[in-house]
Amino acid sequence: MRKIILLLCCAIISSITFAQTETEHLTFKGIPIDGSLDSFVQKLKTQNLTYISKENGVAIFMGEFAAYKDCTIGIVSLKQKDLVCKAAVTFSSCKTWSSLSDNYFTIKGMLSKKYGEPSVCIEEFQSHSEPDDDQMKMIYVQSDRCKYQTSFETSKGSIQLSISHQGYENCFVLLEYFDKINGEVVSNEAMDDL
Repeated sequence: MRKIILLLCCAIISSITFAQTETEHLTFKGIPIDGSLDSFVQKLKTQNLTYISKENGVAIFMGEFAAYKDCTIGIVSLKQKDLVCKAAVTFSSCKTWSSLSDNYFTIKGMLSKKYGEPSVCIEEFQSHSEPDDDQMKMIYVQSDRCKYQTSFETSKGSIQLSISHQGYENCFVLLEYFDKINGEVVSNEAMDDL
């Protein structure tokens, strides 16, 4: 009887400990998207990423993410409160549609394994007919006529994957993590301005 009581006590203590370590915030590389920008930067520095700079409430890192090399990682905070609310990853620029779409679909598959079916998925070229070759598909990306976006909703926030570009030559996959709690703080701050 004494052993049973002892086992029950151990089980209760371990479940309480687990519940206390569980975070209410969405995580990025295992770190809750919460707290000040400086504290998040310090935690992220332990992840074998190269710290680049911090300016206007955004910290920039370079390094590997999800087995992809040469990624740019941005951590965004609400400047008025110094509260981290978003993390974003820009994957390496691609010169061909085949490599760009391969990155997109591989990352989408990994996210689907972790978070389940996407809540929103739009994968289309905005034209009367589908472009039929790699070069034309890249032209559609560069001219904002390629809409590839997938969103995953969780109780802690949302994850959005998309194909994007900056300028004409820089086409890439973008992955963004939005924390629900701190995102609401950002929205409330904006509402206060109205």
